[in-house]
Amino acid sequence: MDYLTSAECAEKWNVSQRWVAIYCKNGRIKGAIQRGRMWFIPAGTEKPIDPRKTRKMTQNIKVRS
Repeated sequence: MDYLTSAECAEKWNVSQRWVAIYCKNGRIKGAIQRGRMWFIPAGTEKPIDPRKTRKMTQNIKVRS
């Protein structure tokens, strides 16, 4: 199996290396392996959905009669 470094995934997903490490540490990336201080992510892995951006925004709508 081929692996990418956290730096390569960060560039591919357009996020910082720190966010990739957070995803790995929290178990959001299946198959991620930590060797020392580096994370290795299986090639072809999709970027996890960022929970901060998936909240539904509700809006109070006033209907005038």
